[in-house]
Amino acid sequence: MSEQITAAIVREAGSFEVAPAMLAEPRHDEILVRIVAAGLCHTDLVVRDQVYPVPLPVVLGHEGSGVVEAVGSAVTKFEVGDHVALSFLPCGQCRPCLDGSPASCANFNDLNFAGHRPDGSHALTLPDGGVLHDRFFGQSSFASHAIANERNAVKVRKDAPLELLGPLGCGVQTGAGTVWRALEVGPGASFVVTGAGAVGLSAVMAAHVAGATTIVAVDVVASRLELARELGATHTVNGKETDAVAEVQRITGGGADFALDTTGLPPLIEQCIAAVRQRGKVAILGASAPDAVVALPANAFMQSCKTLMGVVEGNSVPDVVVPQLIDLFLQGRFPVDRLVRFFDFEQINEAAAAAESGEVIKPILRMG
Repeated sequence: MSEQITAAIVREAGSFEVAPAMLAEPRHDEILVRIVAAGLCHTDLVVRDQVYPVPLPVVLGHEGSGVVEAVGSAVTKFEVGDHVALSFLPCGQCRPCLDGSPASCANFNDLNFAGHRPDGSHALTLPDGGVLHDRFFGQSSFASHAIANERNAVKVRKDAPLELLGPLGCGVQTGAGTVWRALEVGPGASFVVTGAGAVGLSAVMAAHVAGATTIVAVDVVASRLELARELGATHTVNGKETDAVAEVQRITGGGADFALDTTGLPPLIEQCIAAVRQRGKVAILGASAPDAVVALPANAFMQSCKTLMGVVEGNSVPDVVVPQLIDLFLQGRFPVDRLVRFFDFEQINEAAAAAESGEVIKPILRMG
């Protein structure tokens, strides 16, 4: 059995087409979700443009939120009517998953970027029966309805604004989780983030919540630096106008305790490494070009005893981090609503253009 839905299909690199698709019933470990809204993330855009070669045609979207409409026979975590935010899909069986680090899943790419289930099947097809790649982050939520796995959905409180919650399952938890779980920024710490987009500003808010007393945001867009100040940054640096490394070292008295690069650009990653003190820690999480390389002076890096770590999804366990973020938002301590602008689903190409131009930090598509 299958039903007709509406989805945003990438048929060729560079654009979305809102069109009909057919969605199958959930399998035993899956749930059917009526999508209320879905955030549009930089990763959606790099896959749309085939920088990351996910097979086409495909339905993307990996920051969905909605209401459970059906559950598979083996599902115990959800009931029909539950509100959910969707996140990445871990295998649950590899060493990192069993160690409690599902964002480091050894099978992450196969489960989230392959365009099909591990057995090669799809939940989506074209109306004429043709192949439509899906299962993007285990959800493909640029659609009116999506099939998710029990493992990549988070039950959320019903008094939270559901249309706002999708980005918590990726961009927001990536920034916040990196601060809290990967870098372990604590009270009194100094922290610098390069890139004041959705991930970077989420990191600013998380560092503020964690009690960091020096929080430096680096960007080249004045309006984003101003917003960073309003969200908890104690200092801002315009990297186009100032030597960011020298300024961070001046502000912190020799180097920050922690640094985070959200841009994926090797020169800025190298700046973060230079901007932290002896034994400082640097995290990188941006989507870099496939051939990007970070250069390090080996002896100087060794003698500085610094740490450089790669981070996926903030090292988050979504079932833990997403409810924490919602509680903080409802308490007024994590104003993620300051980052977003809503678009109708049919405006997905306009939303993508607004994100690429820097006009909008986090577009969210309302499914209507």
